[in-house]
Amino acid sequence: MNLEERITLLVKLGNYLTSKNDRLNAVKHKAFEKNKWFIEDFINFSFDNITAGYLAPSRLNDWIHHYHIDDNIEPRKIGMVMAGNIPLVGFHDFLCAFITGHHQSIKLSDKDDVLLKHLIDKLCEWNPKVGNIVKIEDMLKDCDAYIATGSNNSARYFKYYFGRYPSVIRSNKTSVAILSGNETYGQLSSLADDIYTYFGLGCRNVTKIFAPEGYDFMMLLNAFKKYNHLAEFTKYKNNYDYNLALLIMNNKYYMSNESIVLTESENIFSPVSVLHYSFYKDKEALKEELKANENIQCIVSDDDGISFGNTQKPGLCDYADGVDTMQFLLSL
Repeated sequence: MNLEERITLLVKLGNYLTSKNDRLNAVKHKAFEKNKWFIEDFINFSFDNITAGYLAPSRLNDWIHHYHIDDNIEPRKIGMVMAGNIPLVGFHDFLCAFITGHHQSIKLSDKDDVLLKHLIDKLCEWNPKVGNIVKIEDMLKDCDAYIATGSNNSARYFKYYFGRYPSVIRSNKTSVAILSGNETYGQLSSLADDIYTYFGLGCRNVTKIFAPEGYDFMMLLNAFKKYNHLAEFTKYKNNYDYNLALLIMNNKYYMSNESIVLTESENIFSPVSVLHYSFYKDKEALKEELKANENIQCIVSDDDGISFGNTQKPGLCDYADGVDTMQFLLSL
């Protein structure tokens, strides 16, 4: 397949993702039945962001020109191990390999083995040549390079099996926010999107906030009530009840608005339905400390960080772990 054919297919895929389509609706339902964290609202959110952030023709063309992609790239076989924590979390890796013309062998997570398979099937339906360069496999072997994403534990296995090949191996990451105390209600409402979207299961979800000493949490808790409806979902409510009970039994101080529990902790990772917080004295010193933390994917703030409400709206050049996937694929 030449580059022009691949671009045409991707633009068509973007239009399909936002269409009113009975078959696509059935696929969303099947994905939810397989993984109850994949509610329709969040699947649609993922579809919309992929369409607007990745598959818009102008964005694709700018991205292609930035890397000087053409039809002279020698294709390699790329083995991909996809994560499954949020809907289509591995789509960007698929897109990078597809646009560069490499062949892909993809091992899907059993938590997210419906959506991407359907999209690949659609691409094959529109152009059968896709089936020659993109395959879903149960086992990856005889690949020239690997891209694998998983937990800290699985990353150790990936390094053992794939370490002798060119590879990008990713492990657990999370995101944080720095508050100044001067945020508007609207900014805090947008911060809620960074925290609650996908039930907080993504590496770009904010799981801890840093606030100035003496910070008043009342407006923040009120702004977060826009997501109180998530308590209607059994899996989320079970986590909320369990974590709240733990704090009560251990006589720990907490704050809550019926959909999230805030508690003070040094840990940047927090369980589903819990948001950790800490107080700071020196904002600039805190920023330097957080930038040096390899476990942090995004830093949200009102000055030089990612703006409130945008962590789950990455662009084509927002690479996981800060590793330029395109540069890796083009260097093979």
